Amino acid sequence: MLKILGRTSSLNVRKVLWTCDELGLAYEREDWGMGFASTRSPEFLALNPNGLVPVLIDEQGALYESNTICRYLAARYGHGLLLPVEPRPRAGVEQWMDWQATDLNTTWTYAFNALARGMPGHDDATRIAASVEAWNAAMAILEGQLQATGAHAAGHDFTLADVVLGLSVHRWLKTPMDRVSLPAVEAYYARLRQRPAFGPWARENVP
Repeated sequence: MLKILGRTSSLNVRKVLWTCDELGLAYEREDWGMGFASTRSPEFLALNPNGLVPVLIDEQGALYESNTICRYLAARYGHGLLLPVEPRPRAGVEQWMDWQATDLNTTWTYAFNALARGMPGHDDATRIAASVEAWNAAMAILEGQLQATGAHAAGHDFTLADVVLGLSVHRWLKTPMDRVSLPAVEAYYARLRQRPAFGPWARENVP
């Protein structure tokens, strides 16, 4: 049995849960972080010294970093379903996964913490506006890719890239802020909403 440590309000935890559901994997989940069990406890830090969720535990031990966990699960259980076996198609999927974790994520942190979470210390209007602008600009890059493929992030087929990016699109759409018009992104989100495994992890009240 797989065990996943992390709260469902975390986008990174939801990546792993959605991946498990797409692959039909059974798992147990425990709430950790932000109001639940402390990720700074010695018990948790022994599993992930960064003190961040999610953590996956299976018979081979603990694994952390959400996109790495998703890759591991798809490679072990998916038989090419979500992550291609051939090097070049796989690299195309991983390119967009890495873009989500680095280029895209760095744009929205301040705006999201201010506008969606209301976190103390995130009340600088200039920094909020700059973060929103950068977030919209990054999403415009995804718009261009989706216009090119006409379907999913890495091409015609649904892959792990769409798991991590789909949840990012959900966050962009549900954060109360000014957004640019991106019709291909909106159509993409509508297609993802048709997947039964996406619904539980893209709730209206959880950006």
